[in-house]
Amino acid sequence: MRIYEGSPRQDWEEVLRSIGAYADRERLKELLLLELDGGFLLQGLTLPPQGVASEGFGALAKRTHELTDEQIAELMEEAAQHRGSAADDQPHPDVEHYYELSMRVVGAYIDSQKAHDAFLFEQDGSYVVRLFASAGTRAAGHHLAEFTRDEIMAMIESAPEHRQSAPEA
Repeated sequence: MRIYEGSPRQDWEEVLRSIGAYADRERLKELLLLELDGGFLLQGLTLPPQGVASEGFGALAKRTHELTDEQIAELMEEAAQHRGSAADDQPHPDVEHYYELSMRVVGAYIDSQKAHDAFLFEQDGSYVVRLFASAGTRAAGHHLAEFTRDEIMAMIESAPEHRQSAPEA
């Protein structure tokens, strides 16, 4: 991620957590996320705004958002201000914060792989992630990872234990 170069680490966990919180607020689902040179492309399905009278009322519509590096930084700052809330302390992934929590654990996985150029899509709570590992890492090239909804839920439930035992950066 270009805006985080030079940082102690490239924090996919926090970036994807912030994008997930944005997706939750926008009521997106069936997500597709593509890393761009200057940010991310986020696409998902959502219901049209309430009060919109149309023939297809209640039908899902595709929405696409280009999130610039600057917008991602703002989302991360906003998320940091809300730390310590009940939703943050007691995850309930079947409710309103699913994407914030699920994308956070996927981001932690990406951090552990020391990869970049992420592409992911989600359907029914399951994720497929494609990453690129540079030369000099254990295996250069594109790699795929799949996570079922049950695996994501287990990762969410065990995340607090991993954060407590993780060494300080």
